[in-house]
Amino acid sequence: MVAVTSTAEGWAADEAVTHLFTAHYRPLVRLATLLLHDSGRAEEIVQDAYVALHGHWRRLRDADKALAYLRTSVVNRSRSALRHRKVVDRHLALARPAPDAPSAEAGALDALTHDTVVAALRALPTRQREALVLRYYLDLSEADIAATMGCSRGAVKSHTSRGMAALRETLERSS
Repeated sequence: MVAVTSTAEGWAADEAVTHLFTAHYRPLVRLATLLLHDSGRAEEIVQDAYVALHGHWRRLRDADKALAYLRTSVVNRSRSALRHRKVVDRHLALARPAPDAPSAEAGALDALTHDTVVAALRALPTRQREALVLRYYLDLSEADIAATMGCSRGAVKSHTSRGMAALRETLERSS
């Protein structure tokens, strides 16, 4: 185990924090994981503690106490995360879905419909696909679409009309 010794007082923040990180990152993540029961959040907390140490390195009176600073920081940040989690859980327990909220099945069907439309859109010729995406996704006017595609407004109307017809036919066949 690498410890920060009295020679650490002369170290720059980058070098000192790098040495501390190499030696103590994993044990600190284990500590936070045991406190939080969430390894992803534990890693974030430990990383934030190292960032804070780096920012406060010049104000640290005793460089040998940097590890103690990190441990305290990890424990305090873990406590804060647990308090936040309790508040969120309490709020979610009180929150009820609106009576007209769509069901999970409706959301799944919407996703399937979306995937079907995207697949049908990808099958269209390039100019028709461009015209439809610019019109219905970006909500551009015919003049803006014509300028973007480098063609006339009449060509935009033609590409859009043909694309919609092909899209409609493909979607009717798939349902």
